[in-house]
Amino acid sequence: MSKESLPTPNEALPGRDIALEQADEHFSSKHYVSQNNVLPPFPASMKKALFGLGCFWGAERKFWVLEGVYSTAVGYAAGTTPNPTYQEVCSGMTGHNEVVLVIYDENIISYESLLKVFWESHNPTQGMRQGNDRGTQYRSGIYCYTDEQCEIAASSIKKFQETLQNNNLDNITTEIIEAPKFYYAEDYHQQYLAKNPNGYCGLGGLNIEYQI
Repeated sequence: MSKESLPTPNEALPGRDIALEQADEHFSSKHYVSQNNVLPPFPASMKKALFGLGCFWGAERKFWVLEGVYSTAVGYAAGTTPNPTYQEVCSGMTGHNEVVLVIYDENIISYESLLKVFWESHNPTQGMRQGNDRGTQYRSGIYCYTDEQCEIAASSIKKFQETLQNNNLDNITTEIIEAPKFYYAEDYHQQYLAKNPNGYCGLGGLNIEYQI
């Protein structure tokens, strides 16, 4: 089966009942950069956002540097296999995407400002890949926690598509769906590029500005 095709529920790997962050004795509940919580509970004033924009190592770094972002974490979402491992996701047989969970204070940074970073940080026209990274886990996705997020996301994709068309670029392939269950990735993936400053990052945008 091609890694660029989503498996059916019958084809997907069975997974496991235990969450990876519970099974991993080395999993840290604190963000490596900010030292804020990576695991809930979060302050009551915080909101959640969830994005997939290619390899989650570089994607997470795009968000943790923003003023108003309380915490970030990388993980897997929008697939079938419960509590998948990184190796399973990379096999293409879980259906999951590599995603970034963003915990943010909307009094400081708006959801559309997060979307601006999302759109400008990757190429959303490539389907099941991002640059040289190929597979279903590298697809572009916006996963909404509220109706308001879905409305803002839908408006943003329309606006950014018009901008791309004006620059003779391809159609956007980003999926926008209600936020599915988020599975935390293994501890060594969390804030990877802060722990490994010279680590791999294949993320690249189109050099096209998203205007709020």
